[in-house]
This record gives sequence, C-alpha cells and structure tokens, in this order.
Amino acid sequence: MATAGVHRRARDRPLGTTLLLTALGYALVVGTFAGLIPLYPDIGERGVNLLSHSIAVVNTLATIALVLGWYWIRRGEVDRHRIAMMSAFALIVLFLLLYLPKVGGGGEKHFVLESAYAWVPLWSWIHPAYLVMLAIHIVLSVLAVPLVLYALVLGLTHGPTELAETRHATVGRIAAATWILSLTLGVVTYVLLNHLYAAEFVPA
Repeated sequence: MATAGVHRRARDRPLGTTLLLTALGYALVVGTFAGLIPLYPDIGERGVNLLSHSIAVVNTLATIALVLGWYWIRRGEVDRHRIAMMSAFALIVLFLLLYLPKVGGGGEKHFVLESAYAWVPLWSWIHPAYLVMLAIHIVLSVLAVPLVLYALVLGLTHGPTELAETRHATVGRIAAATWILSLTLGVVTYVLLNHLYAAEFVPA
C-alpha cells in the first residue's frame, strides 16, 4: 500500500521527486567530501587503489549498458532499452557505494607528471589536459544527476504508450549523452592517473 502511494506520488509529481532525490544525492556526496558523514572506515592508500580499479570497471560496464540502451531504443526495442538503462542506473548506484568510502575513508590521488613506464611521454600539455578532462567529467557528472533521475522516474512510473506524451525521450537523450561522455572521461582520467603516470596520495 505504501509502495503504491509512493509510486502514485512519483507519477503525479516527477519533477518534485527528481528534485528531492537529486538534493539527497548531492547532500550525501558533499557531506562525504566535507567530512560531515563519519560512517566510513579508514581504508588507506591500498583500499583507495582497489576501489579505484573497481570503479573503473563499473563505469566501463555502465557506459556499455548506456550505449546499448541508446542503440536499442533507436531500433524500437523498448524492453531491451529498459533493461539496459535500469542496469546502467544500478551500476551507477554501485559506483556511488564504492566512491563514497574511497573519498570518505581513504582519500584522493593527485596527478604527477612522472611516467610509470619508459615509453610513456612527458609532454608538458598532458597535465593540463588531464585537469581539463577531470573538470569536464566532474561538471557533467553533477549536471547528469537530475537529468538521469527525471528520465528514470518517468520511465518507472509510465507505460511505453504514456511515455510518448512526456519529455522522457528528449530528457533521456540529453541525460544519456551527458552520462556517457562523463563516464568515458572518468575512465580515461583513471587510466592516466593509475596506469600511465604517477600519483600523490592525499589521505581523507
């Protein structure tokens, strides 16, 4: 009964539901960065490295799911599209469960322009390029949250026929494009930071 009531309110007020979920998500992330949520165990640099590798795998799988979802909806395969997008969202929730302990209980790694291998170049523009990609990744991640949640709320509370009368398709296209680019840049910066160049660990 309670579940039906929540479903009805989300269906009647998709924008309000989106704003509420977005605010909760932002508060959780900002609170973790600010050290206001003392829930995370101390995992140290080794734990940060393990979670970083896991996050890269999760983000890669989420990107694949998003691309497949986009491909399938363009072919009119609604059921496959729904499964792909729900899988992508589940993977992003998993990302959040990995990312928050990494930041709150571990720390951050800062890029250092020192090659991990002899064949990796040390061009002066690599560090600025890394910072630009990281900044775009972060900004797009922040912007994608309400777009993704709005498309998700509409998708979960409306049938395929009803969705045609909403902004699900328009918002979904923007959300998917933003999300895919953000995830791709995130994986690229991960490779640069963790495999091609050196990093300085800064504890939480």
